[in-house]
Amino acid sequence: DGMNVLFIVVDDLRPVLGCYGDKLVKSPNIDQLASQSMVFSNAYAQQAVCAPSRVSFLTGRRPDTTRLYDFYSYWRVHAGNYSTMPQYFKENGYLTLSVGKVFHPGVSSNYSDDYPYSWSIPPFHPSAEKHENEKTCRGKDGKLYANLVCPVDVTEMPEGTLPDIQSTEEAIRLLNAVKTSRQKFFLAVGYHKPHIPLRYPQEFLKLYPLENITLAPDPWVPKELPSVAYNPWMDIRQRDDVKALNVSFPYGPLPDDFQRQIRQSYYAAVSYLDVQIGLLLNALDNVGLSNNTIVVFTADHGWSLGEHGEWAKYSNFDVATRVPLMFYVPGMTTSPVSQGAGVFPYLDPFSHTGGSAPQGQSKKVVELVSLFPTLAELAGLRVPPVCPATSFGVALCTEGTSIVPYFNVPAGRVEEGEEGCADTDRCFHGEPVAFSQYPRPADTPQWNSDKPKLEDIRVMGYSMRTIDYRYTVWVQFDPSNFSANFEHVHAGELYMMENDPNQDHNIYNNTSHGWSFKKICD
Repeated sequence: DGMNVLFIVVDDLRPVLGCYGDKLVKSPNIDQLASQSMVFSNAYAQQAVCAPSRVSFLTGRRPDTTRLYDFYSYWRVHAGNYSTMPQYFKENGYLTLSVGKVFHPGVSSNYSDDYPYSWSIPPFHPSAEKHENEKTCRGKDGKLYANLVCPVDVTEMPEGTLPDIQSTEEAIRLLNAVKTSRQKFFLAVGYHKPHIPLRYPQEFLKLYPLENITLAPDPWVPKELPSVAYNPWMDIRQRDDVKALNVSFPYGPLPDDFQRQIRQSYYAAVSYLDVQIGLLLNALDNVGLSNNTIVVFTADHGWSLGEHGEWAKYSNFDVATRVPLMFYVPGMTTSPVSQGAGVFPYLDPFSHTGGSAPQGQSKKVVELVSLFPTLAELAGLRVPPVCPATSFGVALCTEGTSIVPYFNVPAGRVEEGEEGCADTDRCFHGEPVAFSQYPRPADTPQWNSDKPKLEDIRVMGYSMRTIDYRYTVWVQFDPSNFSANFEHVHAGELYMMENDPNQDHNIYNNTSHGWSFKKICD
């Protein structure tokens, strides 16, 4: 009880981390956090795009309740005046602070990151953020471009810095400011990378020689993939270096050597992020707050790196919906450290070798919509009640469920995902389930398939992930009244994880699945 909260959310980070078993990546600081944390290896976002995912987990409501599937509405006006997780902490006496990208900026958070509802002081945005999409990438010809793959000399950048570096500096400044305060704090820090453009300090490329970079294990469009399920990666097509390749719409493919460069830069951006995390956590040590601060680390969704012939997010596949999720809780996930001893010494990815195993690991299937009740329980606050079936008029409730019951795993053990369930609503045959969804404007890939505006949505893909399978139905959707018609199924997908872990072989059309269909309709 009485713990501070440091909530770290990363943009577009799939679990390519040492603590998740990735053999290539250098992520020593995040791995070190994992070694003191409860790590969830099957955590899923509710929609694989920034604004809908963030509004969902920050309010504890699913996209069908926030009514946000795009970027263009503010839930308090268009759905219901729902309390947010930081607002709840603020109302319970916490100083709430936001640094970087926590809410998605713009209309979807009222052009204010939901200040003053959610935050005690106006949120901080790094000044260098405005240069993200400018021509700052030096090409082989010496000219500047707005590229996808964009390793840079930071000293040549506008303002001589990058947004995530500024966010780390501000978060550290705030930690120093609050260390002597008697007031508990909830500090949210949102990092941009590895969101595109893949713009990061060029020295991180040295960690990933191109000859060590492979293609995705399944870089082709699966034969049985319904065309409505495919995302045509329009955002990367608009970058100068991809435009120059003149690849065909919608399926490409990108040339193999360029695919390797994207994958190389994604990994390099993750190591650059890891340095920021290392500096931030080391600062938590230095101000003497590691012993009474809960640390949460997660992402808004994943990102395809060529799997299924796809790039970016915008789908219901695991590569787009699965996220890292870990909780460091002093005295619960670790024994309290003696006063003055450091929990998080900074580790240099260029020299540090050897990984560290998670303190505890659960394979239980969990959802980001459960973050709100989980953090409330961990902080000793009253857990918000479960929402009624229709909750547009209910200010404080959650459609997630606290996953604290899954924390009781002996140190160093992996808890299997099968048995037991924290909440009957999110269970199916006694095991946990994660729901995700994605909208489409049509049954075939269009220029706006990745990010259709609300009024253009005609099909909604509802997806259910258990430990054993992923089941998706693409059904008719009417945006004028936000209704899905499950009697009009346009297409379906079913992947069995045991023999198809990459979700390449859709067996929907030759399997009966009435039981799953009934669950997803509910």
